[in-house]
Order: sequence, then structure tokens, then C-alpha cells
Amino acid sequence: METLSRFLIFMSLFSGLVSGFALQNLPIQSFEEGYTQLFGDKNLFVHKDGKSVRLTLDERTGSGFVSNDLYLHGFFSASIKLPSDYSAGVVVAFYMSNGDMYEKNHDEIDFEFLGNIRGKEWRIQTNIYGNGSTHLGREERSNLWFDPTEDFHQYSILWSESHIIFFVDNIPIREVKRTESMGGDFPSKPMSLYTTIWDGSKWATNGGKYGVNYKYAPYIARFSNLVLHGCAVDPIEQFPRCDEGAAEDIRAAQEITPSQRSKMGVYRRKHMTYSYCYDRTRYKVALPECVVNPAEAQRLRVYDPVTFGGVPRRHRSGKRRSKRSRVDETESI
Repeated sequence: METLSRFLIFMSLFSGLVSGFALQNLPIQSFEEGYTQLFGDKNLFVHKDGKSVRLTLDERTGSGFVSNDLYLHGFFSASIKLPSDYSAGVVVAFYMSNGDMYEKNHDEIDFEFLGNIRGKEWRIQTNIYGNGSTHLGREERSNLWFDPTEDFHQYSILWSESHIIFFVDNIPIREVKRTESMGGDFPSKPMSLYTTIWDGSKWATNGGKYGVNYKYAPYIARFSNLVLHGCAVDPIEQFPRCDEGAAEDIRAAQEITPSQRSKMGVYRRKHMTYSYCYDRTRYKVALPECVVNPAEAQRLRVYDPVTFGGVPRRHRSGKRRSKRSRVDETESI
């Protein structure tokens, strides 16, 4: 098992190098340089190195932070270690949004981690909204091939004019290509990066069957290797500042290599448990960008129906800154 885990780590690094985009070469920003506390008072703690952050959820409140700048496209990443033991109802979110600027037509790109009861694994939920299209959820859910509570793992979002790609340890797990049929549903306005931990008892675990049990609090999520690598936008002029290096990295990161694409296929076959493209309860006809795979549709029928929490507010209103390991022996994942 240890040999296979090392092989997976090596291959994820190799995939990044082949694509011409190496995550390990990107600059790590300190918390003070890149972020502002959003809510949670003492439930947010910055370590002495200035680059590692701890977010806590307890009976009083959750906590969160937000990027100092708005961005129009870029690569955004964090190493995250999730709370262990009983974590049902707990939601840790690493996401982009402009909901504080565009309340009725906001954009959003979500990486959400959904806790579980003891002995059951955390799940990942990804989603996108564009131009306030919250009535058309594009959620996908999946499991991981490792225990995200034992160590730090890198979770990343690539957002370009034509692509959104979600990565886990530099392995793409979902690719959204902009299509003409999506129209304004593809995120296209400047967004901030948010990181939060909060109580999602009403929906996050088995549709709300299991909620947060504060007997197990505090719930602590840890973050390091925070990357904000993109085109920052002046909040007044709304004009992006994108140096050639960042622009080139964005172009490189959206080019999934054959090795990465193969790994993504394996991941989705083995670990994806829900896709909106196959949810006939919500959508009698699949949304136009969906490419329906009959075998995949059949496989996903074995999973229970999914309950979503609508669009909960993952952060509180507040004064903002002035600027805006299970591994198959024959397959890697």
C-alpha cells in the first residue's frame, strides 16, 4: 500500500510537469498579504509562520477568510486537512464567489467538503453558478482515494475564459468546458476566493438525517500552501491586471495531459457518486452541456437520491477590506 501511495504522489507531480504547469513552483502568499478574516473572531488562528491558518467551528460560530483581491480567472489552491472523527453536518468550503457584489446575478465556483458520521468518509461536492443561475445546480459528488483527515492534500480550482477544472493533488477530477448552450451560466464576472467552515446540518449529511453534534466540537480545519495566482481586478475600474507569467500559467493549466485525462477517467469511474447530468428527478431533460454516458448513468443509479441545501450563506455580512488510501493495484486512483 505504501509503495502504491508513493507511486500516486509521483504520478500526480509528473502530470503537472508534463503539462508545463508545476504547482510547486507557484508563490505561496502569507495570510496578511492575501487575505482578510471574514467572520468567526477567535475561531480563526494564523500560525507563527504567517502562511498556515486554522478554522474552527464550535457552538458559537464557524469561521472563514476571504482574499483581499477580486480575480478574473486564475489558479487557486490550498493544502487542507479536514476535521477527524464524527463530522456529520460539518461543511468546509473552498470556493469563489461575487455574491457580495451581485446579490441577484452572482457567479460561484465551489469545492465543498461534506462531513459524515463516525466510520464514514468525507465527500467532495463541486458546483458552478453563473449569472445567478442558482435554480440550475450543476453539482457533482464523489469520494476520495485517501483519508483527508490524516494529512494535508492539495485542492485547486483552475478558472479560465473557457474552462473550469477541479484538481485534487494535481489530478483533475472534474472539467467544465464553456459551451454556447450554457450562455451566462458559465461564471464570467470577477470573484473573490472564500474559505469557510460552517454548520450545514439541514442538508450536508444524508439530506439532514445527521447534523452537527457539538459534543465532538471543536471541529478544526487546517490550511497551508495558499495560492492566489491569477488576474487581480481593480474594484473601481473593474479591469484585470494579469502579467504574462500568470496568463501563460492559466493557459498551461487548462491543457489536461493524456496522463491526467486518463487519471480523471479512472477517478470518476471509481469514486463519483452523483452527477446532475443523470438526475432525472431534478431535470427531466439533461442540461444542454451534459454528455450522457449510458454506462455511467446505470452505475450512478445505485446511489441514494441527493439532497442539496440550496444556496446557503457560507459567510456573514461584515465590513470588507477597501479592495476587493484506497488504491487499486492496476490503476493509480
